[in-house]
Parts: sequence; C-alpha cells; structure tokens
Amino acid sequence: MLISFGYDDKNMSCVRIIDQEMQGIGGQKLDMPSLCSADLWKTSERWDLMGKELLRLKDRHGADYCLAPTHEEAVTTLVAHQTTLSYRQLPLLLYQVITRKFRDEPKPKFGLLRGREFYMKDMYSFDSSEEAAFETYESVCAAYARLFTRLGLRCVQVQADTGNIGGKLSHEFQLPADIGEDRLLVCGSCSFSANVETLASDRTECPQCKTGTLVESKGIEVGHTFYLGKKYSDVFNATFSNAQNKPCVAEMGCYGLGVTRILAAAIEVMSTEDAIRWPGLIAPYQVCVLPPKKGSKVNEASILAEELVHTLGETLPRLRGEVVLDDRTQMTIGKRLKDASRLGYPYVVVVGQAAVEETSRYEVICQQTGETMFLSKDGLLDLLGRVETV
Repeated sequence: MLISFGYDDKNMSCVRIIDQEMQGIGGQKLDMPSLCSADLWKTSERWDLMGKELLRLKDRHGADYCLAPTHEEAVTTLVAHQTTLSYRQLPLLLYQVITRKFRDEPKPKFGLLRGREFYMKDMYSFDSSEEAAFETYESVCAAYARLFTRLGLRCVQVQADTGNIGGKLSHEFQLPADIGEDRLLVCGSCSFSANVETLASDRTECPQCKTGTLVESKGIEVGHTFYLGKKYSDVFNATFSNAQNKPCVAEMGCYGLGVTRILAAAIEVMSTEDAIRWPGLIAPYQVCVLPPKKGSKVNEASILAEELVHTLGETLPRLRGEVVLDDRTQMTIGKRLKDASRLGYPYVVVVGQAAVEETSRYEVICQQTGETMFLSKDGLLDLLGRVETV
C-alpha cells in the first residue's frame, strides 16, 4: 500500500538539518519547559508587555503561569544559577530541543504559517563582551544562511524591528513570496534590505549605498535573530568570571527558526497549482517506485520493482527508509503518477516493460525540474547516489 505521512516526518528531517548547523557552530542542545512561571515574566516586565498573545493560565493554587512562546527568561535564569561560569567557557550557545511553542494569535490563518501552536528552534548565546557577542551573532546568521542554501530556498536577511523581545539589533530571514504578510524594501544596487516597519514608508533611497533604489516586495518570515545586549542578563544576574576573577554581566543574543513555518513556506514558494514540491532534504521520502498495473502482461516488472526497492536500500545506505513502493496496482500508472506529483516525491521511478527487455531501462522523473530520463540500473544508482540526505 502507499505509505502516508504527516508533518512530523518533515519536522524530523528539518530538525536534523538544524541540529547539524547549530552544533556546527558550537550549539548545545537542552530541553526547556513549555509551562513557565509568571514570576519570571514579571521580573523581565514582559508579563504585561506581551499582551493578549501570551497564553496564560492558573494552577489549582491560583498561581499564574504561561505557555511559553519564547524562553529568554527561563534560559537566562538557568545560566544565572551556574555560579562557576568562566570567561573561558564563553561563548555559550544553548538551543532548545525543538518542540511546540504557543501564541494566542488574534486571527490564526494560512495553516502552519500563523497558528496558535507551532514548532520552533530557539538558540540563546552568552558572551564576554559586545565585540564577541557580535561575532557570535554573525556566526549564527551565517549558519542560517547555509541552512537555507542547503534546502535550496532563496532567503533574504532583512533589517527588522526588535519588538517585544527587545535588544539592540535584529534581523529577519524572509522567503520572498506574494502570499507573505511582511512588506520588504530591497536595494537593487547593494545587499541592503529591511522590513518596511524599520524605515519611513515613503523612503526610496537606500540608506546603505545612498545610490540604489529601494523596491518593495513581500516575504514570509521563517527566522529571526536578536542581539540583546544585557537586557535579560542584567535583570536575572547572569554573570561570568572574567580574567581577573571578577563577576561581569554576560552579553546575550537570541535566535529563532520557525520549523513548521519553513515547511509551509517552502511549499508556498516551490509548489505548482496542482503539485507539492519539497526541498529534497526535507521531503518525507526521496524515491517512489511504481510497478505496472495488475493484470497487465508485465508481472516480471512487478517483481523487478520490489527487488529495486531492496537494491536501492542495500546499495545506497543513505536511501534506507527513503524509498516507497506504490503497490496500489489496481490503479493505472497515470493515476499513481498524479498522486506522486501531489505528494512531492523528488524522484519517481516507473518500472515498465522496458525494464525487463533487453534495453533494461527505467523511466525516471525528477519532479523538482520536470525532467524525464530513461536510465539503466547503473545509471539510476549513479543518479540517486548523488542525492543528499540527512
């Protein structure tokens, strides 16, 4: 039978890529609570600042709690309790096990793009100086850029408002898309780009190069970075011992990636009207193999299709668990090809009569490009051997 899949499958693929990039710059993974005490949020003065978007509740004793949309307070308190933290241990980059976050959106819409419950990756950095904090900030932004490059998604880093997170500096990572809610101003002559919220709405001259013209477009926000300075570390007394063994307040940054937003936004920017297209790395499966219709005179091809699935897994270990056999042979190849297109498998392999004849050719469809190839078994293995997986 055709294997179905849900968003958790894509989440896990996306999570593995994020883990690779975050750990590549020294990130350490930890678990953070979804349920947070109001005392922490009142200490940072965000309990009232967040307004109605903060999902609040009381326990049986009447104490106030919230379902966390972000974890600046919790992680800073954690670091503040590490009394032996030394400047030699910095920078300290802590990122959360990717889990559900909550926000009481006034008008949830666009499916996963704006919901009250969503998957998020948050990272928090602690540095010994402003200069070091900026270096960390740039390294995380570079990791985000690499991540979107690996996914094959065009992403623009734009100057942004710090909002209720606060801090001294902020950038959004935006996927250009007509459906996007954010309005962006992008210079045609240099690398400058900004959310329109940060500039005068009637400004057309680029503030960076002074000669370029700012052109407005729309985007979907999939990531956000903040240089916080000492906004939270000062309040919660998150300190480290400097070279003179004196306590100093740490410089902080925070960095978010919307996991479910990346999935939904990727579909928006890559798909056609009648077909889903996934970035190859987060597609639920890489290959779909289609045997011929039941009752046709190519039973040998059906056996060959089953053998091909096993061969791909054995010969190409990276494809183990990445190949699906669509054995709904009561349906025509054409109908199953339409389903494969709707589901977005990067590669579809049709095993027909040509596969068992002297030509021994497989029809291979690359759904990302629309290209159809007729390949020998060795040619097929060579093609799929170049597929990147996580």
